[in-house]
Amino acid sequence: MSFSGNIKEEISRQLSPARHCQIAELAAIISMCGAVMIDSRGQAALKIHTENLAVARKSFTLLRRTFNIVVDIAIRVNREKGSSYYYIVVKKHEDAVRVLQAAKLINPYGEGEEELSVVKNVVIQETCCKRAFLRGVFLASGSMSDPEKSYHFEIVCHTLEQAQQLKELMEFFEAEPKIVERKERMVVYLKEGSQIVDLLNVMEAYVSLMNLENVRILKEMRNSVNRKVNCETANINKTVNAAVKQMEDIKRIRDTIGFDNIPEPLAEIAQARLDYPEATLKELGTYLDPPVGKSGVNHRLRKLAAIAENLI
Repeated sequence: MSFSGNIKEEISRQLSPARHCQIAELAAIISMCGAVMIDSRGQAALKIHTENLAVARKSFTLLRRTFNIVVDIAIRVNREKGSSYYYIVVKKHEDAVRVLQAAKLINPYGEGEEELSVVKNVVIQETCCKRAFLRGVFLASGSMSDPEKSYHFEIVCHTLEQAQQLKELMEFFEAEPKIVERKERMVVYLKEGSQIVDLLNVMEAYVSLMNLENVRILKEMRNSVNRKVNCETANINKTVNAAVKQMEDIKRIRDTIGFDNIPEPLAEIAQARLDYPEATLKELGTYLDPPVGKSGVNHRLRKLAAIAENLI
């Protein structure tokens, strides 16, 4: 199962103890993948349509536990695509109206309220209900990439208004989501690993949170090791290049004017570099009599470089 599927499987098996949180989560599912059907007699029925078994199971559980409603379940299999579609249907008019009114998706007169009223809807005024609502929204219409490859958390919305309201709800929990249009849908997304971790915590997906943290730690360790290796490699290359340049300068001086025509301290360090081409500056200083520190060695080598440059 994918990482996204694991998150959904985990949160689908959670059931908030408070009825108001259960209603908030059900309202989210209905808003994202529900529909109201009206027949010729004006009788309403509520249908939740999903391709995800976890969503179907959670919808069935919430309707049964929260409203004590017996629902019809239908499964349609698409053999060509190898996928299944699940339909959770509340056929009885009174039951459908009772659910929709409790979720504040219709008013007491049976009229539809504003679409996915995330901010203003009274069913999500409490922080615990906001958590439940986000859990339901992700369950119904969210996804997350494999964190081994990239960090990408998204929820697909039907309209821009819906996306903006969901964005405000996520910002309540100090996330910084962005909105992008994709195939006539609006997508609210996060790409920051730490913010995704925080949002999984908000949705109470603790097992998935720990799995993501483990991946992040391993990736950060690999990145840290790579940075150190690259840094050390760069330093080694720099040291080798500097030593090669020093050898070239010293040989040019030796072959052109000879060591007898330069100051004795410079001649001494030049001969030491020829004798110990792989030595570090600190090691090179120990071969002199008397020994010289790293800065002293570096100073003499710079003087040799200046002399060699004038000989060109």
